[in-house]
Amino acid sequence: MTSAAERPILFLDVDGPLIPFGADFSGLQAPASDSEVSVGQGNPLLGRLAPDLGSRLTALDCDLVWASTWMEEANEAVAPRIGLPRLPVVEWRDADADADRSPLGLHWKTPRLVEWARCRPFIWVDDEISSMDRIWVAARHPGPSLLHRVDPAKGLEEADFSVFADWLGALGASRGAGA
Repeated sequence: MTSAAERPILFLDVDGPLIPFGADFSGLQAPASDSEVSVGQGNPLLGRLAPDLGSRLTALDCDLVWASTWMEEANEAVAPRIGLPRLPVVEWRDADADADRSPLGLHWKTPRLVEWARCRPFIWVDDEISSMDRIWVAARHPGPSLLHRVDPAKGLEEADFSVFADWLGALGASRGAGA
């Protein structure tokens, strides 16, 4: 087990990974943005949350952090429905300003997540991760990272949790060997 300062971070997006948009969910369509349907309006997409996700996520040997435009609303509306405690939240700067300075194809979240992680190992779970994000992180983040794209039609599935557990297990083994 690693110390709290060394524990990997799991950056977690809401729409797509936790709230899937597949056709098998009552025919609801995904909003154009996270803020299109507010939590205060009784967001109908919250009904797509699988209640066991929280226990599955907290069982992983890492620190969970919201990396979603839901920001603090994720703690208010999502966390209680899936059994998560209040989590730290990545605060976003102006996405348009960041996009203007970023290479073509780089997700606007990527530089902020690398900055937030500092040198800690991290997993980023999102449905919008691209090869440009992987290249950029590999060149600029000194620690191990796993950028894991989730199929937004399905959300997090058993195979995704296996990938996380395997990566975290290998990371723990390599840290243990270096101690």
